[in-house]
Amino acid sequence: MNELLIEEAGNLNEDFSKKIPYLEFILTKLQAFVFRCPIDTPVVTAFGVMNSRSAVFVRVEDKEGHVGWGEVWCNYPTVGAEHRALLIQSVFVPLLLGQPFVSPLEAFNKLTCMTAILGIQSAEQGPLAQCIAGIDIALWDMTARRAELPLWKLLGGESSLINVYASGLNPDEPEKLAALSLFQGHRAFKLKVGFGHERDMANLRALRNVVGDLPLMADANQSWTLDKAVEMAERFETFKLDWLEEPIRADRPWSEFKYLATHTSIGLAAGENIYSSIAFEHAIDSHALQVVQPDVAKWGGISKCLPIAKKIILSQLRYCPHYLGAGIGLRASAHLLAAVGGNGMLEIDANPNPLRTLMSGPIEQVLNGQINIGDTPGLGSIPDLQMLNSYAVAF
Repeated sequence: MNELLIEEAGNLNEDFSKKIPYLEFILTKLQAFVFRCPIDTPVVTAFGVMNSRSAVFVRVEDKEGHVGWGEVWCNYPTVGAEHRALLIQSVFVPLLLGQPFVSPLEAFNKLTCMTAILGIQSAEQGPLAQCIAGIDIALWDMTARRAELPLWKLLGGESSLINVYASGLNPDEPEKLAALSLFQGHRAFKLKVGFGHERDMANLRALRNVVGDLPLMADANQSWTLDKAVEMAERFETFKLDWLEEPIRADRPWSEFKYLATHTSIGLAAGENIYSSIAFEHAIDSHALQVVQPDVAKWGGISKCLPIAKKIILSQLRYCPHYLGAGIGLRASAHLLAAVGGNGMLEIDANPNPLRTLMSGPIEQVLNGQINIGDTPGLGSIPDLQMLNSYAVAF
C-alpha cells in the first residue's frame, strides 16, 4: 500500500463533510492553464533560485454550467508547470468527466485510488497528488458557489478576518523588502536563511532594526544537518524568533526534530513537505513542532487539509498554512485558515509576482497585519485570465 496516495480508513476524522450541503455534480469540463512571468529580482532559497514564476490554474465546469477554480503547486523547478498541466489533460480528464460525484471529498478519494498504481509505476506520486489537490480546490470552489456561500463559511468558519505575514524575504538586503511590506500593512515577517551564519546573522540584525519587536521568523528550507541546526538555533536565540522553519531535511525522523526542539527555545515549524494524513498525524503526535504548515495546493487540497488543520488546532499547535504560489491557491489557503480559526497566520509572498497579485483579490489589501477575504461566494470573484494573456504558456 502506497502511503502517499492511499490512506488508512479512520485516520483524521472527516465528520465535517456530513455537515456541508452537497449537491451531486457531473463535470463536463476540466481545463488546465499554464502561466509564467519573468521577475526582475530572483527568489533565492537554500535549494535553488527562481528566475521566473509559474502557475497552473485549474477550471472545472459541471453540466449545469457551475464553475470552480483551483491551483496546482508548481513552484520549483518552474518547468514543472507544463508537466502537471499535461498530467491533468492526459490522466485526470478521462477519469473525471461524465462521472457523478456527491462531493469533492468523494472525487478526491476516487482520484487518489484510481491513480495509486500509476503513481507507483511512474514514480510520480508527488505530481499526481498535486494535480488532485488543485482539482479538489476547484471542486470546493464550485460547491461553495452553488451554495451561494464563501468557502470559509461553507466549511464552518465564523469570521472572514485572518492574520497574515510577509514571506520570502531574500538574503540580499531583506530589510528593504521588509520595510516595504511594513508600509503595506504587514506586521510579521519571515526571512530565508541557510546562507552561512555570518550572512544569516547580519540579515536578522538588519530586519530587527526595521521591524522592531514585531514577529519575525526564519526558514532554512531543509539546509542544515542536525548538528548545524542546533548550532544555528543557538545563534538565533538572541533575535527572539517566533519559529524556525524546516531547519533539517523534511524526511528526517521526528526524533531529530524532537532533539532540536529540546535544545532551543525557538519553536520549530514544518509541514509543506508532508504528503499524507498518516504522516501529518505522526508529525503532530511527535510533539516536536509548535507550528504545522500543510500546503493546500501541494498535497491534500481542501478535502484533506481541513481535517488536518482542525487536528492541529485541537492539539494546541499553531496552524499556519504554507503557500508561495499564485493567487488562486493563496485564496484557497486564506479560506481554509478562516474556516478553522485559531491563532495562525497566512503566508503571503512579499516578492513581486503578477500571477499572485492579479488573481488574489482582497488578499493584497493588508491592514495592520490582517486581511478580510469577504463574503463573495466560493473563493471570491471569478478569475479573469485575460489579465494574464501576456504570461500564457502553450503546452
